[in-house]
Amino acid sequence: MHMLMATRIDTIQKLNVYPRFENKDQKKLITLSNLDRQCPLLMYLVFFYKNTTTHDFDSVFSDLKLGLEETLSVWFPAAGRLGLDGRGCNLNIRCNDGGAVMVEAVATGVKLSELGDLTQYNEFYETLVYKPSFDGDLSVMPLVVAQVTRFACGGYSIGIGTSHSLFDGISAYEFIHAWASNSNKSSDDKITNKKDHLVIKPVHDRGTLLFNRDLNQSRETIPVTNAAAIYHLYQLIKQAMMSHQEQNPDLELPDPGFVIKTFELSDEAIESLKKKLLKGFLCSSFEFLAAHLWMARTRALGLRRDAMVCLQFAVDIRKRTEPSLPEGFSGNAYVLASVVSTTRELLEELTLESIIYKIREAKNSIDQDYINAYMEALGGGDDQRNDGNLPPLKELTLISDWTKMPFHNVGFGKGGVPVDNVAALCPPVPQVAYFMKNPNKDAKGVLVRIGLDPRDVNDFTNHFLDT
Repeated sequence: MHMLMATRIDTIQKLNVYPRFENKDQKKLITLSNLDRQCPLLMYLVFFYKNTTTHDFDSVFSDLKLGLEETLSVWFPAAGRLGLDGRGCNLNIRCNDGGAVMVEAVATGVKLSELGDLTQYNEFYETLVYKPSFDGDLSVMPLVVAQVTRFACGGYSIGIGTSHSLFDGISAYEFIHAWASNSNKSSDDKITNKKDHLVIKPVHDRGTLLFNRDLNQSRETIPVTNAAAIYHLYQLIKQAMMSHQEQNPDLELPDPGFVIKTFELSDEAIESLKKKLLKGFLCSSFEFLAAHLWMARTRALGLRRDAMVCLQFAVDIRKRTEPSLPEGFSGNAYVLASVVSTTRELLEELTLESIIYKIREAKNSIDQDYINAYMEALGGGDDQRNDGNLPPLKELTLISDWTKMPFHNVGFGKGGVPVDNVAALCPPVPQVAYFMKNPNKDAKGVLVRIGLDPRDVNDFTNHFLDT
């Protein structure tokens, strides 16, 4: 693998890609919601296709470019740039047709088979995406980038980056799915009758998520319920800062770095774990895996018995707002639900069933009041933000469920052939656990990917796999 790390990726060409035609519905400005403004970074996925015997590599790149031109004509904010509003405070998207960036590259002398298990994160993947140089000026940063890399075996990868201010996971999937579909328009064997292959018309307006209190109204006139996730986060930050000062008043702890591990759990393995640990109690796979992972991670970290520990997980609010967000909503529509406990209570007193009930309760609490409070807290002034050098929040377990986003079905291959494998790059918060569909058609089940301190990997693995 060391040989691969040192391998040079040779760039053949880099070009800007613009919308093919002007969209008559195009606005000049998309006002973003507070959910969109939290993470204006590019999030990357790498799609692997093992063989191109029937499809010349040059045509892969040109088909992708033509498909992207067409897709940007409908998803026009993706061709724009972020910019601050008149007060210089809030990010919005200027629909200025600045374009996306595509790169064609070659991984000289490397075969896909040499990368090993493609479901496991590999540092080499970082070279398979285009990372624009960034000097802090978001107004020049493209919101969509792609790199097509040819391997010596005839296979190729497509590394795609999309701005998190533009899309959340669901809308990123819809965009990438539309792009793949547009790249294969000439194909006779494209499937058009299956729901998985329908391209949804996007709605770019943030609509009801632009929850802005009238500045003339006092805060007291609008009742705001506490958003548990934000309240719990501030409590965790306070706890971490206090224990950090007690243990280590002058010296910064070295960051050990994270190891990204992927655990493959077949449907049978999940059912078998459920039977063993829940003895007939009925729940969804997400509820079971979330509760089980929270306990396993807390055990592995060896936290103080009286420490407050917290599980937070992303909840899609498309159907939870009043009114519901329109089908095809293309922005960020997730908030975090939150459950708290002490280490002692979690590991010694609560049953797995009672933790699952708490997870259900937290999810059910996400209504319009919660969403308003959450977004209000995100939009708070600088005095509410704690972006400084925070101690690492080991007590916080974060989960993002991607199982409803079938990235493994994305058909950039000839004739819309699904991907052989798909890998997410290391996110800004590496310890987040992602639940993803297994791309292996025979295996089914879930891939659980999580960032761990190298010292905790063995303990977590044993507890999580219950060995």
